[in-house]
Amino acid sequence: MSSKEAVRTYGRKARKPPVEKKPLAELDTNLPMSKTTTKGKTGTKETVTKLSKRLSEVNLTPISKEVTLQEKKKKPSSRQKAVLPIPEPTPAPPETPKRPERSTDKETYVPAEDSSEDARILTWEDVCPIGDRIEKIAEASYAEVYRITNERGTSIFKVIRLESPIKPQTKAQVNSGLVDEEPHSENDLAGELQISELLADIPGFVIYKEKYTVQGKTTPALLETHQSFQRKMKRKDPDRLQFYPSPSRYLNDTIFLVVELGDAGTALEDLEILSTDQIWDVFLHVAVALARAENLVKFEHRDLHEGNVCIREVAPAKPKTDKSPCRFGYSGLDVTILDYGLSRAEDTTQIRPTPIAHDLEKDLSLFTSTHAKQCKVYRQMRSYLLKGDRIWLPPKSHNKPRERGVNGPVSWRQHHAYTNVLWLAYLYEYLVKNFQGSKKELAVYRRETQELWAHLDPEAPLEILSFSSAEDIVEFAAEAGWITEEQLVGTAHDEGYSQLGEESIIEIRSARKGEKQLRRTPRRHLQSPEE
Repeated sequence: MSSKEAVRTYGRKARKPPVEKKPLAELDTNLPMSKTTTKGKTGTKETVTKLSKRLSEVNLTPISKEVTLQEKKKKPSSRQKAVLPIPEPTPAPPETPKRPERSTDKETYVPAEDSSEDARILTWEDVCPIGDRIEKIAEASYAEVYRITNERGTSIFKVIRLESPIKPQTKAQVNSGLVDEEPHSENDLAGELQISELLADIPGFVIYKEKYTVQGKTTPALLETHQSFQRKMKRKDPDRLQFYPSPSRYLNDTIFLVVELGDAGTALEDLEILSTDQIWDVFLHVAVALARAENLVKFEHRDLHEGNVCIREVAPAKPKTDKSPCRFGYSGLDVTILDYGLSRAEDTTQIRPTPIAHDLEKDLSLFTSTHAKQCKVYRQMRSYLLKGDRIWLPPKSHNKPRERGVNGPVSWRQHHAYTNVLWLAYLYEYLVKNFQGSKKELAVYRRETQELWAHLDPEAPLEILSFSSAEDIVEFAAEAGWITEEQLVGTAHDEGYSQLGEESIIEIRSARKGEKQLRRTPRRHLQSPEE
């Protein structure tokens, strides 16, 4: 037996003869999908999994020159055919944009004192008083999403109606096919808030700021932006139904849970994609964020469509002038993932972690609906739990809750990293289909990523094996040279622009006094043990 280490390629040669008519082996869906191996002439390149584990232990302080000089020389990748020749000297690839220096003091949330001001229920005038700008930007799982801007900054607000009365629909609303989103309990959002806490230190995920209880009738600005949003959606899709009641139907006793999040920018669905640099950066940003979250908290997003990926331009775009294979970091875009209403994660620091997951079996309409293109991905996810392969079942096959799958009755508490692969495949197709730039430039991109797509495509020929996780995809990209190890480490050190602006922008005006105070959970600064 050769003493050389085995390294992974994709779909080349299997350890065992492939099972006839099955794209993936029948396997425990809690385990990674089958991977092929081959012998290489060089050492195995460090996998992204190991790199992620190293990153989780990194002290986020500038690396000294002494340490840098002591780094070992990297061994060449076994995937030489995926790496283009690099001329000497090669210009350094662009670094991931650096964020401003932050205090090294650790911040810990502590419960707020139960003062009469903190205990009061807010009104919509408190959330968005005259002079503040409010804009409805999306409708997410269980919630409407607004952006509010004032002199203190910008935040995103998710609004969930709790069990409380609203005005009945008018005849015109009934005739228009209005379907009211059912009210929810505060417990429905508990899992999402827990997952937000677990993802708080992972670059690429939206910041959770605060939550509030809001009660009462609407304001003119809230009603106006709601109506404007509905008109815009109707222009895009004339058959689209309105799923959330108009604010004109709010009563004095209508109650909402409002969650304040950091501003993540513009939804991907509103981005004009004009260069393939944008495609490279959006796809790789999302893949790297998912890979880290898989490794650190066993995360699955499960609803990663174009409305849940946000984009901000944080630096000018840079033209690529060298011939290196690096493709990451040229667009100047920062990418943030949001909305964990359907997500799954767990606190891996616990000895016996309890999975945090929304039970998707409670409402199978998610898997039978055909109202949007992403509905297909919901069916692909559930089909994988049922069959253990990527042959997805049609809507009519998803009509029995907790149907028996390869691991017993379908359970969304289990970790299936392949669901992230399905959403990355959806993202790849969305970016390519909505590209508005040069056809020649797009053809070059598709040619460069042909092998990537072969193992990403859920409908690839049966003999081609699939990636099993986002970590697999990032490893593939790193071995191809599209993103460098220095950039992967760099995105951990700078923590990402999406981590900026953590303070609440809501200001509460006292009903009895003229003073003003910010309503947010008090924080105390704790010194690190080393200090």
